[in-house]
Amino acid sequence: MSTLAILRRSGFPIIAAAAALALSTGALAQQMNLKLGGAAEVPPVTTAAAGSGTITVGADKSISGSVTTTGMKGTMAHIHEGAAGANGPVAIALVHDGDGKWAVPAGAKLNDAQYAAFKAGKLYVNVHSAQHPGGEVRAQLTP
Repeated sequence: MSTLAILRRSGFPIIAAAAALALSTGALAQQMNLKLGGAAEVPPVTTAAAGSGTITVGADKSISGSVTTTGMKGTMAHIHEGAAGANGPVAIALVHDGDGKWAVPAGAKLNDAQYAAFKAGKLYVNVHSAQHPGGEVRAQLTP
């Protein structure tokens, strides 16, 4: 018998049952809406380029989403480990998915250390360019 069926049979309210089911299956995810800019880069970059996107991290450490930039020609994009104001190593390379769009590869997952870094606010996404090979626009992933 499913968890939901047991909760229904016991008279447990349906909304609470759905919440309990989501918690028991690890279905809760954190979605972050991002605004990328040069001022967040380390060191800061003066640029007219900008970006936006959405990244979602699941309780099972799955990660998905994409960012789109304007005003620049990106050469590569990554999710890095690193606190705001600091640079760090690449955690996940993003895939070029069209004009200015970069996507997390399908099926990507954070390892335990990367997930801990995410929970501590120590992951960021940035897009690199020929003019700014260290990164032209950046946004911190804040849970």
